[in-house]
Amino acid sequence: MNAMTIDEQLDYLRKGTTEIIRKEELRAKLEKSAKSGKPLRVKLGVDPTAPDIHLGHTVVIRKLRAFQELGHTVIFLIGDFTGLIGDPSGNSATRPQLTREEINANAETYKQQIFKLLDPEKTEIRFNSEWMDKLGSDGFIRLAAHVTVKQILERDDFTKRLNEEKPIALHELLYPLTQAYDSVALNADVELGGTDQKFNLLMGRNLQREYKQDAQVCVIMPLLEGTDGVQKMSKSLGNYIGINEPPAEIFGKVMSISDDLMWRYYELLTDLTTEQIAALKNQAEKGERNPRDIKVELAKSIIADFYSSNDADSAEEAFTRRFRLKEVPNEIEERQVTATNWGLRALLVELGLATSKTDAKKLIEGGGVYIDGTRETIVNQSVPIRPDMTTVIQVGPRRFVRIRGQ
Repeated sequence: MNAMTIDEQLDYLRKGTTEIIRKEELRAKLEKSAKSGKPLRVKLGVDPTAPDIHLGHTVVIRKLRAFQELGHTVIFLIGDFTGLIGDPSGNSATRPQLTREEINANAETYKQQIFKLLDPEKTEIRFNSEWMDKLGSDGFIRLAAHVTVKQILERDDFTKRLNEEKPIALHELLYPLTQAYDSVALNADVELGGTDQKFNLLMGRNLQREYKQDAQVCVIMPLLEGTDGVQKMSKSLGNYIGINEPPAEIFGKVMSISDDLMWRYYELLTDLTTEQIAALKNQAEKGERNPRDIKVELAKSIIADFYSSNDADSAEEAFTRRFRLKEVPNEIEERQVTATNWGLRALLVELGLATSKTDAKKLIEGGGVYIDGTRETIVNQSVPIRPDMTTVIQVGPRRFVRIRGQ
């Protein structure tokens, strides 16, 4: 990765980001680092509010890994002090405060899980109690003098709660300030965060200037939608995919997402370039590849990140077996057709599952056609049929045909 030009590094780091504040400053920092040989200090702060990491959390952790791959110092900051406050970001009510025991237990679980993505030998694990506990009440008051109440209340969630006459506890107003001071204490060059953290990241940038430091670059990542494709991924909403879940569970959950959401997951949860993803999407839209097969590759890529390629293969096999045992009747019609890439409409007509291509089009658009248990919605897609594989075509709840190429 170190052999990449500055332009190539910027392209690599920009992938999947919502915003970089500011791009020209990131370029300058990368150029300065390359000339001096001194790596950038890249920070990601997390509050240990829950013990399990899901794919939504890994969006920013993967970006942290990207900086690590380019040779920079990455800092995984566990907010054991800020966790006592409770991050109000995006909340319509005061978040419950955690006990020190809960925070410590969750932090240990975090440390075990992040090294599925990060290189432990090249990762600094820090706790913000290191400096916040030492600051003292007088130091905290001096820190608070660097920001105005008006600045704090500019946060959207605070403004909304004020307008709705919902209470805001005083300690919540201190949260952005304490997170910002982390950047000062660590002398961060770059800070990563989701869109819900933008205000806090910018606060860090401003506070660094107050302390006569170079302002950090803010790399802002989108919030990943959960398996429902609507709400952001959340354990409380039940639409999450945990990285510690068994490979078979991860595989099944990824296969359940919509084809449209699949491209979002490819962008944020794989190392494929934007050009490679665009090429896959183009193949699917032209019917050159079945979206189901591309989704299988996505599921296996995600599993390989947290387990192994062998585990990914086993998960695919288990998923196929489970589908066939659960959904397909014991005795169904079996057919042989020419081994080639069939158009789905033509294949349905050939199998007698549709009376014409027009009829097949209606069935597909109506969501009544499944290939190996996955609903197919792209009318012009291609279905590869080979002698060494069987494929189960289903139309409606009761019509099944198992086919093999000849």
